[in-house]
Amino acid sequence: QVQLVESGGGLVQPGGSLRLSCVASGSIFSIYTMRWYRQAPGKERELVASVTSDGITNSADSVKGRFIISRDNAKNTVYLQMNSLKPEDTAVYYCNADVVRYRGYKQYIYWGKGTLVTVSS
Repeated sequence: QVQLVESGGGLVQPGGSLRLSCVASGSIFSIYTMRWYRQAPGKERELVASVTSDGITNSADSVKGRFIISRDNAKNTVYLQMNSLKPEDTAVYYCNADVVRYRGYKQYIYWGKGTLVTVSS
């Protein structure tokens, strides 16, 4: 089995910062792209940022210049540094990853259960 566990969410004031972490564990041969999604109340889940195994990153226009995605391949961990937070960033943040469990196997997408970020004064 493969598990992804997010941490680092919480309540923060507008303009503040938070750092989310997501650790992948279990039977893992390799991890390709890792991503952060978010889902605000009453809205669809949206892609926030992604990072490939080579470190190539991409992010949504709504968070460009404020959020930074990074990863530590040795720790099977992806991070999301969130700066200049706004109330509209309030959401449950999920990570996912393209994982190959064994050499020669197909890759599958695994999801974490999410961590809540609330931006409010």
